[in-house]
Amino acid sequence: MITAAQLRAARALLGIDQRELAQRCGLSLPTIQRMEASEGVIRGNVDSLMKLVEALAAAGIELIGEGAASQGGGRGVRLASAAPKAGAGDLA
Repeated sequence: MITAAQLRAARALLGIDQRELAQRCGLSLPTIQRMEASEGVIRGNVDSLMKLVEALAAAGIELIGEGAASQGGGRGVRLASAAPKAGAGDLA
């Protein structure tokens, strides 16, 4: 459904901290922290996951599943499946 990396990226795109996200979706701060610290797909209570996804969607975040095309026309970022490791000087 949503990975921890997607959650961190979505929050960064919105420019909000974990506390703000928790307030927007009606979850506790420790729940958001646990979700972001997990590996891969976030596991948890279905109700909590739905609240999270709905709050992100209401804020304008489009979650793109593995192998899915984006339906929106705006700009976006996607991590390639075999992303090369960037060195310190690679971003110049």
